[in-house]
Amino acid sequence: MTTLTGPRSDSARAIEAGRRSRTWGAWYVAEHRFRVMRSYTGTVVVAGIGSPLIYLYALGVGLATIVDANLGAGAVDGVSYLVFVAPALLASAAITVASEEFTYPIMLGYKWNPTFTGMHASPLQPAQIVDGVVISVVIRMLVNLVLFYALMLAFGAAPSPLGVFAILAGALGGLAFGTVIMAYTSTLEEDTGQLAMVMRFVVLPMTLFSGTFFPLSTFPVWLQWIGWVSPLWHSTELARVFSYGAAEPIWLTVVHVVVLVGLAVAGWMWARRIAVRRLRK
Repeated sequence: MTTLTGPRSDSARAIEAGRRSRTWGAWYVAEHRFRVMRSYTGTVVVAGIGSPLIYLYALGVGLATIVDANLGAGAVDGVSYLVFVAPALLASAAITVASEEFTYPIMLGYKWNPTFTGMHASPLQPAQIVDGVVISVVIRMLVNLVLFYALMLAFGAAPSPLGVFAILAGALGGLAFGTVIMAYTSTLEEDTGQLAMVMRFVVLPMTLFSGTFFPLSTFPVWLQWIGWVSPLWHSTELARVFSYGAAEPIWLTVVHVVVLVGLAVAGWMWARRIAVRRLRK
């Protein structure tokens, strides 16, 4: 009896472990990503506290002082320049996290240190691996944005009682951009400079031409299209609605949400399909 009971017990435990993996696999992957993030905690802290503090101080005490002195208290969009630009900086912080976590770490998992292949050797499914990465990045993004918003409150840059929802607007923008970049990175067999070009020719222009520092309407029409297709512009405008009650038609607010959700879902599904193809071949 003893010899029969033991193997059955081991088999039952193995089946149960496999069942848990199939149910909670995405969260196991997320836990792995959190453990990896511990290796660059300094970067996470600087990105979460140092960068927003420097930007808000520089713009609030520096540039905003000059702009407000020349244009008055309602310098831009009827509010001070700091109040105007702070939600855009919050949305940009989410884009920064997305560009960090959805590029080189994805390449690492597929190619340089194929942890995704190792995960797939377990009961984890390719879609769960992608979902776990997204979960971990969204949580890191939310932590950064909460810290950023706390600093906005300290600087008096979020006067609306609905300002806390700017955190969700920023996270949605980061997710909309990040999942598409994750899907694109997942298609790469080798990095021969593509990711560096994404940073230089996608992320940087998007930051400069998405109505981040000045209203999009101040740009020439032939440049405004960059903002219209940019997830950063949509998340920034949505964050401004919540942060200080920026006036815009309700249909435009709906468009912001639809575009961001559409990009996030499309990128996410695309990344899952690529993961299935790469890990099951």
